[in-house]
Amino acid sequence: MLKNPLIRRNEFLPSVFNTYLKPFNDWFELPEEGDLWGNMLSVPAVNIVEELKAFKVSLAAPGMKKEDFHITLEDGMLTISSEKKEEREQKDEKFTRKEFNYSSFTRSFTLPKDVLPDKIDARYEDGMLKLTIPKKEESKKVTPKHISVN
Repeated sequence: MLKNPLIRRNEFLPSVFNTYLKPFNDWFELPEEGDLWGNMLSVPAVNIVEELKAFKVSLAAPGMKKEDFHITLEDGMLTISSEKKEEREQKDEKFTRKEFNYSSFTRSFTLPKDVLPDKIDARYEDGMLKLTIPKKEESKKVTPKHISVN
């Protein structure tokens, strides 16, 4: 069972390969609930909320920096991606241990036509990437219509 419900991952591969990968998982000193394959398969969860004046997009990505994100908008398609490479080395008299970690993800969303693409704001704080996508003025006006019951 995942402790962090914001991260989805494919449980099929870890369940099949955990037995065979246990020595590697132990060597990389991953947490008990983590495993080498599961860490490579995680994709940040995204919440999208429509408000009267804007769409609010929140993406859970703890442990990252704002420089790790690439956000593009092309032909109405908003794409959020990240690539992160880490390398650690531990030297002792009798051994050298190097660990490499590479993680990446891409999430894409088709934006509605009633948004202002030039006014999109993105901020990263407390492990959350937050985007505000403002709507055009005419889409903010809600005209209630009475529907009679026959």
